[in-house]
Amino acid sequence: MAASLNGYTKPAAHNEAELSRNNKQKATEPPSNNANGDQTHTADPGGEAPQPDIFNASSVADIKATLSLLHDREAVVTARLDALLASQKDLSRELGRLDLLRAHLGTQAATTRTVSHGMLSDAADTSHRISSAVKRLDLEQSRVKATLDVVEQVVELKACVLGVAGSMGASQDWEMAANFMHRASKVPAEVVNGTFATEIVPTAEVPDPPSVTLEHAAESLCQLFLREFDHAVKDSDGAKITRFFKLFPLIGRSAVGLDIYGRYVCQGVASRARANLNAGTGGSQAKDGFFYANALTKLFEHIAQIVDGHGPLVERHYGVGKMTRVVERLQVEADVQGGIIMESWGDERHVDRKLTDIKSYAFTFLVQSFLSAPRGAGTPRSNSPAHHDAVAQRTSEDEGVDMKEIDGLLTEMSVMLGRWSLYSRFLADKCKDEDSKEDAFELPNFLVNSSLAQKVNDRLITPFNSMTAFFLRRSVEKAFQLDEPPFDLTLNRHRPLRSNPPYITSAVDDIMYIVNKVLQQSLATAQRPVVTNVVPTLARVLGSDFIGMIQRKMRDESYPKATAGGSPPEATVIAFLVLINNLDVAVDYVQRIVKSHMGSASIASAPSPAEEVRDQSPLETLFPLSDDAEAVASALRSCASSFESKAQDLIGDGIQVVFNNIIKNRLRPILADSFRDIEYQPRDGGDDDGDGGLEGLDDHLDGGADGILPDGVSGQGIVRRRFVHAWADLLVPISRILTQRAFDRLHNLTVAAIARLLEKRIWSYHGRVNALGATRLERDITGVVNAAVDVGESAGGDGAAGGGGRYRHREVFARCVQIVMVMGMDEEEWDELSKGEMDAVDRLSAEERARARAVVSNSS
Repeated sequence: MAASLNGYTKPAAHNEAELSRNNKQKATEPPSNNANGDQTHTADPGGEAPQPDIFNASSVADIKATLSLLHDREAVVTARLDALLASQKDLSRELGRLDLLRAHLGTQAATTRTVSHGMLSDAADTSHRISSAVKRLDLEQSRVKATLDVVEQVVELKACVLGVAGSMGASQDWEMAANFMHRASKVPAEVVNGTFATEIVPTAEVPDPPSVTLEHAAESLCQLFLREFDHAVKDSDGAKITRFFKLFPLIGRSAVGLDIYGRYVCQGVASRARANLNAGTGGSQAKDGFFYANALTKLFEHIAQIVDGHGPLVERHYGVGKMTRVVERLQVEADVQGGIIMESWGDERHVDRKLTDIKSYAFTFLVQSFLSAPRGAGTPRSNSPAHHDAVAQRTSEDEGVDMKEIDGLLTEMSVMLGRWSLYSRFLADKCKDEDSKEDAFELPNFLVNSSLAQKVNDRLITPFNSMTAFFLRRSVEKAFQLDEPPFDLTLNRHRPLRSNPPYITSAVDDIMYIVNKVLQQSLATAQRPVVTNVVPTLARVLGSDFIGMIQRKMRDESYPKATAGGSPPEATVIAFLVLINNLDVAVDYVQRIVKSHMGSASIASAPSPAEEVRDQSPLETLFPLSDDAEAVASALRSCASSFESKAQDLIGDGIQVVFNNIIKNRLRPILADSFRDIEYQPRDGGDDDGDGGLEGLDDHLDGGADGILPDGVSGQGIVRRRFVHAWADLLVPISRILTQRAFDRLHNLTVAAIARLLEKRIWSYHGRVNALGATRLERDITGVVNAAVDVGESAGGDGAAGGGGRYRHREVFARCVQIVMVMGMDEEEWDELSKGEMDAVDRLSAEERARARAVVSNSS
């Protein structure tokens, strides 16, 4: 086998080409699996595949195969070497360029090293030496300047020390000494206490260190100024007082100056307050009226004048905001003097005893009035013995609490609280921090926590709230005790009413006057705790006592219960209607009172921000602190809405009673009488227009005849005239007495009831109406509807309901009108309605339309 290998020659060229093609084809074929499942790897000359070992070949075929693979590997390696040789020229060219660039770079590097070592090194050394010299020069200059500053300050200090000593010597020029002290205070403390100043400033005349000299001088000047200020105060020398007051801040004693100034003005406040109180010692009459309120007002006005007049002087010499310390000192004196005034007022007016009497008052009349009484007992006659006994009992109760004194105390407390509010807002404005927001308006803490504020709360606000609650309830009780009904009212519509509308009892005017007065007094205090206490109390008294008394009278004294076989007594009906008027007018009064006190603010809802900017409410002027105005407005709105809700509920119940007991039972007879003896099946050739046979019927209607119609007369127009007279007799007497709003509610109930009855009557004509009668029935129903919707029309213009309600009430009769409309339709219109081409009948269902159509009989 070795000989064979040695004698093997390289294949011919064409054999090599064929071998190459075979190798390429093998390279593109996927590896195949042998019998054992292993893949047979083809020779990959360029890869790392394992090569067969020629020494392990067992046959010539194995040797040829191995030789073929070696030839393929040789061809691949040769191709790669050819490619490398082809690219050797490009690599050589790039290497030459790199060598050239390296040569140039070396030249530049050598040049750079030459410049750096030859030129820049010297320049850098020179620059470093110059900058170091400049820094040393700047340091020396700053030290020299600091030394000069210290020297100048020491010179200034020495001049000031010598000036102070000289001014306090023989010349005694206190202003000059104070100015020197002020100049010395501008020298830094480290200079004054420094070693240099200690060595330079002392002289033979002033041997002490400057700090000791200045401190002794300031203390001596302070004591001197204090003595001179006290002497000026004793001598009432205003110019001298001002002179020495201005010197305290110059010597660094601003606190001392403000304190003695506060003590000085407080002495004036105290003396003025004592003089005002002593002005009423001449007799008891001198302290009547608003004496103590005026004394408290004068106290606040005096303090305000001091703060407003002396504030610029203090701030000019002592600094901005320094007047606050004086104000705090003044407030301490105001606490003392204001407390004396309020204590004297409480003792003089016996406030504690009156509060005790108020708490023990039993409100006997109200309590007895709310006790269950037999219905129909009626109001006691004015001359009855029982009435005189009750009056005597109430008079004995009234002796314990004098309402005039309570009213006077409330007025005086209202004035005092109003002045306190004004004074508080003035101090808040003067002591407001300029750095705070413009809209942040709050009372200063020293005022809120002052003893006078606590005394105002204990001696004024709390008694005011208690007395106001009593005054309100007692006024309601007194108003009902003295209540008088309107005179000369009658249900006969042909008799004139001599009283002026609205027809209410005297209690409503009396009570609403008190309500307005109490609200005015409470708001005048400009105190949120007062208003937020009084307004809910007012709502409670009106809702319980006022409305409760009206309800009790409606239930027990004036309930319109029908007698056996007749209507309720006329006096009872009138009294019941007047009580309904009381409630309706009271609601209107309360709304107007609240609205007048709120100004442009709405009662139903809070004003929008745009409205607040455009129209500022008076409440915002009285209550500028935080959200006080909105809280007060909310309380007023709640009071008005609460009272209106309770009153409207009772008005609704009263209207329902009037309808059930007075009107309801008369509606059916009115309709029955209006359609009495009316036939809607006229004979052929009868009077179609219905006018010729009715000329003599007025006698039957107006003269009280039986009203029987002649044969063949359809009665057209008679139905409306009968209804008009009966309708007017029923509603016009009530409409003349009730207010318009109350009667509108009653009219709504009545119209709804008459509409239901009228619809039943129309359905009752089933089979009794022919085609001509349907037309006449439609005219009669239209006449009844026109008369029912407007009481004024029925009464000839005497009613309270205006024409504006007729369209609203006409909707109630829509079903009746549509029923007779369907009854009178011709066949073409009925066909259109059946096909849905007509929308005029929208209140009736399809079954009801067919039923209405069936009412008309086809027989003539």
